[in-house]
Amino acid sequence: MLTYESRNPYTGKLLRRYPTLGPTQVARRLALAARAAARWRTTTFAERAAVLHRAAALLRERQDELARLMALEMGKPLRDGRAEAQKCASCCDYYAEHAEGFLADEEIKTDAGRSYLSYAPLGVMLAVMPWNFPLWQVVRFAAPALMAGNVGLLKHAPNVPQCALALEKLLHDAGLPTGAFQSLFVTNEQVAELLADDRVRAATLTGSERAGAAVAAAAGQHIKKTVLELGGSDPFIVLADADLELAARTAAQARLINAGQSCIAAKRFIVVRSAQREFTRRLVGHLRELRYGDPLADTTDYGPLARPDLADQLAAQVADSVTQGAKVELAGGQPAPGSTRFDPMVLSNVRPGQRAYHEELFGPVALVLTAKDATDALRLANDSRFGLGAAIWTKDIPQAENLARQLENGAVFINGLVKSMNELPFGGVKKSGYGRELSALGIREFVNQKSVWIK
Repeated sequence: MLTYESRNPYTGKLLRRYPTLGPTQVARRLALAARAAARWRTTTFAERAAVLHRAAALLRERQDELARLMALEMGKPLRDGRAEAQKCASCCDYYAEHAEGFLADEEIKTDAGRSYLSYAPLGVMLAVMPWNFPLWQVVRFAAPALMAGNVGLLKHAPNVPQCALALEKLLHDAGLPTGAFQSLFVTNEQVAELLADDRVRAATLTGSERAGAAVAAAAGQHIKKTVLELGGSDPFIVLADADLELAARTAAQARLINAGQSCIAAKRFIVVRSAQREFTRRLVGHLRELRYGDPLADTTDYGPLARPDLADQLAAQVADSVTQGAKVELAGGQPAPGSTRFDPMVLSNVRPGQRAYHEELFGPVALVLTAKDATDALRLANDSRFGLGAAIWTKDIPQAENLARQLENGAVFINGLVKSMNELPFGGVKKSGYGRELSALGIREFVNQKSVWIK
């Protein structure tokens, strides 16, 4: 039977183990959520905002203990964990302040005396979330969902159960009614059973293509709305006139976000031929400066990968690609099979047919691809089954905007680091998923968009 385990990836030590819920326990939790949904939807925006503002305050107050949990459970350095807790707090405040305006009635001119679009909560939402940003991934669904009047059931990744429980407690400490947000330790089969229940009205998932396809199929069978945020192999385009030093320094930062374990971490560095050698030299230099260490140490720049199997898989992808012709520009990687340590690597001569060209590499491996010119860079960027984020580096802003409109990605950042932020919609196209989180679009994904016509 699946168990939820806290295991320190830096030491390998087992910290806590939790059994999955039985059928009776799941049924009781779902009934509790349904009762909470009936009550929570009747609250005012002001009442909901008070809870979310209090949650934001608690996230800031508890940032040290939350950062420690993330360090222990999935290897995130303490300073990055604190930043994640603070980002979650800003998201709670953002929706507390803006939800009422985002969901206000929208007048529409028709043949009626009056007509408008109104927004109403759906009810119980199921969220299936990953381990790489164990607080942020959850809060960016929970904050808008709760402010819209929905309630949440969380199926978190099995390796971050203490983070899941800590967030559930925090939300209820903030004043959320009993049952309005629950962390369920359930199996994938139980997720399918929850999706089959009419009381669960919608689902959101952040994770792998495989997981997304499974949840989408189960939800579709029962006519449930879904939002999917899946993998990414983000292009980072560097044109000839770019500020190479700034681009290379940002590239190193972009690739090492969360030890490279981020869907929107830049992964494919597509550089025009005239700048490729110098950019690669600078990128390698910046990556060499980063320090590996214990996530609990404030001097650590990057920690271990979250699990040994993830490091083993990444090492296999690199080895296969090198066998097929990729060239190692920076030799880091895994010191031995089964180790969670994975030092930064840079590969060049990445070509079709190699795993590095076609697959997402979820770890600190930078891929440098050479483009003939801007048109060729666009071709290479779009030659991927993924379409999450993208970056363009150039001083020619009109050209960059023209390229941005042609990129098959959900977000394009020009001369900057791709990131998720409260104000902008977040999501992808192609195999990176569908639907949007954050901004006004995010809160409107899981409401009944109701047309009212009055003669």
